[in-house]
Amino acid sequence: MLDWLREHLWWTFTLSLVMLVGTVALVPIVVARMPSDHFVRRAPRGWSRRRPALAWALWTGRTLLGTVLIAAGLAMLVLPGQGILTILVGLILLEFPGKRELELRLIRRPRVLRAVNWMRARAGRSPLVLPD
Repeated sequence: MLDWLREHLWWTFTLSLVMLVGTVALVPIVVARMPSDHFVRRAPRGWSRRRPALAWALWTGRTLLGTVLIAAGLAMLVLPGQGILTILVGLILLEFPGKRELELRLIRRPRVLRAVNWMRARAGRSPLVLPD
């Protein structure tokens, strides 16, 4: 029984460490690349009609990556890592009803907005613009 527990604790530690390193590396890149008016405008999707196979492949990849990031972010709420920021990036990638309201609720939290804008400033990008 103790061997089983030790083995699973080892995998839990390893997964936590991988998520921490991945978050530290990827979240600032994604946040910095996000347009500053992401929460104000809606992006045109005209190209998806011309290339439906590519649009479907990108949608599938975004959905899978978003789901993994949300799960990792939830785990990071109790494990080492930037849980709330990872969840925010995962939510940005997914498409579901009420997504915009949920994103705005998260990004309007003062600590989250301050952290996101700090990362953007370090990358030389302007702060996020939020709707009234």
